[in-house]
Amino acid sequence: MNVKDKVVVVTGGADGIGAALCRRFAREGAKAVIVVDRNGEGAKAVAAGIGGEAHTVDVSDGAAVAALVADVEARHGGIDLFCSNAGIGDGDPDKNNAASSPDAVWQRAWGVNVMAHVYAARAVIPGMQARGGGYLLNTVSAAGLLSQIGGAVYSTTKHAAVGFAESLSITHGEQGIKVSILCPQGVDTAMLRQGDAASQPQNLDGVLTPDQVADAVVEGLAAESFLILPHPVVLTYMQRKTADYDRWLGGMRRLRGKMMGG
Repeated sequence: MNVKDKVVVVTGGADGIGAALCRRFAREGAKAVIVVDRNGEGAKAVAAGIGGEAHTVDVSDGAAVAALVADVEARHGGIDLFCSNAGIGDGDPDKNNAASSPDAVWQRAWGVNVMAHVYAARAVIPGMQARGGGYLLNTVSAAGLLSQIGGAVYSTTKHAAVGFAESLSITHGEQGIKVSILCPQGVDTAMLRQGDAASQPQNLDGVLTPDQVADAVVEGLAAESFLILPHPVVLTYMQRKTADYDRWLGGMRRLRGKMMGG
């Protein structure tokens, strides 16, 4: 897909990757860029800078997502590209217990990292089917393909997001609805800065800027690739994982040991 003259929605658009996507889509000549975020003021600031429009929405609220889509479709005649980009991440409170996060943390992550993709697809697919096509870009993470040491909630919900995107592609690919998942490793965002970036294994291959990730997205959309990997080495890691799962798990345990000072 070329986003020129397209109507594009980006959730989590107030900062980080989402804001970079909004700016890049505007430069690419999108007809309308709809900036969506829980942080309404942040969304307005990004929209003002690109001539877009802002909406304050909690993407874990299915009714709110449906209302957003209905409003945009009514005013713009349809959504060509929906970027379900919002996400949250929490580390394990007890680094020696992968099940240590409380239920509320699991539930919130499930709502944002998984169900938000479901709500978006549920809302936009009927219109895309009626028009004969459309595009869904779901921001996941390399953690959804590999894992994240010390982040059981994040890894689990991101794995689920990959599975849902696969189902979308399998079910709707012949209907002209394209699906891509964006799976970067370390990106210079507020989420990364929550911890010690130097000690996080997902950052060992280099931390990209959000603008670099947006560049990779434009290339991936043009190629209509299911996997968009701003860090290409992730594909090598995936191949090693599937080639010998036990060996890969052993390597991850050794890496965890080094991180823990063992």
